[in-house]
Amino acid sequence: MDVLQKAIKTPKNAFTIADASTASGLSFEQTERGLYALVAEYRGELIPTEKGDLLFRFPTGFSKPWETQEALDLFFKKLKKGALGIAKFVVRAWITIVMVGYVAIFAAILIALSFAKSSDRDDRGGNSLGGFLMFDVLFRVILDSLFWTFHPFSPYYASRYAPPRQRNSETPFYEKVNRFFFGPEEAPVDPLENKKRVLEEIRAQQGRIGLLDVLRVTGMTREQADPFIAALMLEYNGDVKVSEFGGITYSFPELRKTTQTSFTMRSEPGWLKKKILGPLTGNPVGSNMLIAGLNGFNFIMSTVAIQNGWTIEKLSWILRGVPPHMMPPDFGAPVVLGWIPFWFSAVLFALPLIRMATRPREQAKVNRENGRKGLLLTVLNKLTGHGVQEPVLERAWENNAGVKPSQHELTREVIKLGGELELNEDSGETLYRFRSLELEVRALEKERAKAKHSEQDVGTQIAF
Repeated sequence: MDVLQKAIKTPKNAFTIADASTASGLSFEQTERGLYALVAEYRGELIPTEKGDLLFRFPTGFSKPWETQEALDLFFKKLKKGALGIAKFVVRAWITIVMVGYVAIFAAILIALSFAKSSDRDDRGGNSLGGFLMFDVLFRVILDSLFWTFHPFSPYYASRYAPPRQRNSETPFYEKVNRFFFGPEEAPVDPLENKKRVLEEIRAQQGRIGLLDVLRVTGMTREQADPFIAALMLEYNGDVKVSEFGGITYSFPELRKTTQTSFTMRSEPGWLKKKILGPLTGNPVGSNMLIAGLNGFNFIMSTVAIQNGWTIEKLSWILRGVPPHMMPPDFGAPVVLGWIPFWFSAVLFALPLIRMATRPREQAKVNRENGRKGLLLTVLNKLTGHGVQEPVLERAWENNAGVKPSQHELTREVIKLGGELELNEDSGETLYRFRSLELEVRALEKERAKAKHSEQDVGTQIAF
């Protein structure tokens, strides 16, 4: 590869294997394999000619301008994942503190203050009913929260003593907390899924496939599919052929060797399913209300603590019944019972609000991806030598995305698939032709017809 990179001076211009071989001094076989490796690494293009030759071109040369953006995306993705992991750990610990620590602390404070107020009222014969009622209401809120969290008949109850079936099916409460603040996690994706589907397609199609087959089973963009096929050719001893009319096919005869008598295609590719914007939390309404209530309670109580200057020292004086005029003038800032729970609770409430504000942008992204899939599916199903009408592609996009595409969006995706705008002079209709894919279909038919059944034969087992 290094020899080829140095030898090819103008990689942005199309060239033949013979050009590269002459410039580098490598054999045809070495040059061909090296060029496929370069195509896979630098996102090169394979261009057929009308005489059946194959040209190579590297639109960005031997550089990777996309790496900077992808590296930044990967960096921020990892940063986001790490930050979310830390944040989720903090949230889990914080909610535990809320339920076990701060709720208990604030409950104890309210109980003590209620008794102190009641005792003071009895001693003085006065009436502090308003303050007592406020503490009584807050205390009842705490008890209700604890009841619906831990009572065995509550729908939110989760305990190690619950029946095994309930323990397995019930989402842990800490996971509901994570969903409330950070949203539900996406299901993991098998990184080898696309490769396995394409390999199965190769075996099912007599070892001969085209770009169209890769698009059909994976839903990739064409920009992704070209280097993907080039990498497969290196890994599985593939070969590329150009028909006399310019259609490109990829052959993998060695992948056909098998002891099986038939091949069963897998289920419908997952990319055909419409992408749906995930729920904001994925929790039942009751769980969201409970979590919001617990966090809200701490927010309110921290506000009360800040307004009243509830430091631990000051509370100890209050609970001992010391009159205000006999207390020290300054107890400092209420950090433990005031500012810490206040800011944590405020930040936690801000997280779902921020995600809610960004949902329109996320929905637009989902719509674009669904529109692209609808357009691709229509091109795959309606690919003929007569082109596809522009209104047909617009409807396909709209039906799958739920929104009409802009002219820019539609044209951009059509061009990415290799489409060319064509005007029917007789009818005045606007058509899109996909000539390279149309030629590929014709070439595949001929190559598959010539495929020999003996390619599957592994011979008779040797008896020892």
